[in-house]
Amino acid sequence: MAALTLFNSLTRKKEAFEPLDKNNVRLYACGPTVYNYAHIGNARMAVVFDTLTRVLRTLYPKVTYVSNITDVDDKIIAAHRETGQPIETITEKYTKIYNEDMASLGVAPPDIQPRATTHIGEMIKIIEDLIARDHAYAADGHVLFHVPSFPAYGGLSGRSRDEQIAGARVEVASYKKDPADFVLWKPSGADEPGWDSPWGYGRPGWHIECSAMSAKHLGLPFDIHGGGADLKFPHHENEIAQSCCASGHEDDLSAFAKVWVHNGFVTVEGEKMSKSLGNFTLVHDILEDYPGPVIRLALLSAHYRKPLDWTQKRLQEAQRLSEKIADIFGALDAIECDPSVTSADADILAALCDDLNTPLAFSKLNTLLSKIDLAITNPKIPHKTLAELKSILYNSTQILGIGIVDQGVKEEAVDEALQTEIEKLLTERTAAKAAKNFARADEIRDELNKQGIEIIDTPEGPNWRKT
Repeated sequence: MAALTLFNSLTRKKEAFEPLDKNNVRLYACGPTVYNYAHIGNARMAVVFDTLTRVLRTLYPKVTYVSNITDVDDKIIAAHRETGQPIETITEKYTKIYNEDMASLGVAPPDIQPRATTHIGEMIKIIEDLIARDHAYAADGHVLFHVPSFPAYGGLSGRSRDEQIAGARVEVASYKKDPADFVLWKPSGADEPGWDSPWGYGRPGWHIECSAMSAKHLGLPFDIHGGGADLKFPHHENEIAQSCCASGHEDDLSAFAKVWVHNGFVTVEGEKMSKSLGNFTLVHDILEDYPGPVIRLALLSAHYRKPLDWTQKRLQEAQRLSEKIADIFGALDAIECDPSVTSADADILAALCDDLNTPLAFSKLNTLLSKIDLAITNPKIPHKTLAELKSILYNSTQILGIGIVDQGVKEEAVDEALQTEIEKLLTERTAAKAAKNFARADEIRDELNKQGIEIIDTPEGPNWRKT
């Protein structure tokens, strides 16, 4: 089995990954706050952790991936006041759009996608534990974590106390015992979402939700926690403080999560992405011009820990690679995959196991494509070899999340009756091939082609798409 190494932000070095339980690798990544469309930075996080999950699934029998939805937040309340729409309408709308946009990028749904508003009880319990252990205090309707009570605070980010206070943009408030203290619970007005609590009607602070949801669905400690580099401080730093202190492990920062993975920032044409500069890049908009697999290739073209400059040149390069992959699969269309070949290209997998080195993986992918191209044009290459090569390529694109089923333009909707008929014909074609009635199998393929349906043979059986 290939050995996976990951750069651990907590220890600041690349380490061999050793799961706590080889039979169930558990990871958590901070998801979006659903008040607007997802931007390209949100997409990078989702694609990076989807790729990591795909790699883990090739190495271990079970992986549990949790990524949350933040559906209670001041930004959501502001959107509610600006639009007049109910908060639930806003959060449901943008959760749906986020999931659809990420699916277009080949991002599989997390195994569990918890929402903050359904975990208020778990948050209150952690806050009560923190108060009981003298790490938090109630004041003026608020509950705050007392940073000086946790000497190890700053261990993830490596920030000094002065840097902590400056970086957190702390609110100057009379009820704070220390300027660095952060909110666990705050009061809600009559027109704001809120819940009853021991400290009055209110709502949670942002940081406490991930501590509650990760602990509930993964248990402590779990293997991997991550998100964008912008979350390292204060969000992830505060998660560690809350979780370690509430569980009585103040001296062990890894008692919450063993490995921390952070993807780098995204700039747009060399500039920081911001609404004021007019370069705030939304995934929903990019999907109007480029297929999802192309966007995914562009997002993975830089090493995940490095900054990514989002440019038209990068998209065009990704487009060329996507077309190259599609052309090879097209040339192999008449070749059935070899179901006995279940692994990806060894060099591609090795690159991904080396701290998700996707640029190296793409280099190895290009080598594989060139190898297959030469084999296709060589009449001496046996059919079996081509079948094996197609399977290796298919498996390699699957682990990268750019599988052939997703190539090309957005698919048109297919009504239920036609879908049933297609599935019936595919079943008949499979039976015909098993009976060596290749003439009938070819007739079915031609019949579906006339209806604009392309058959894609994979090791798991035939798939299809609207062309």
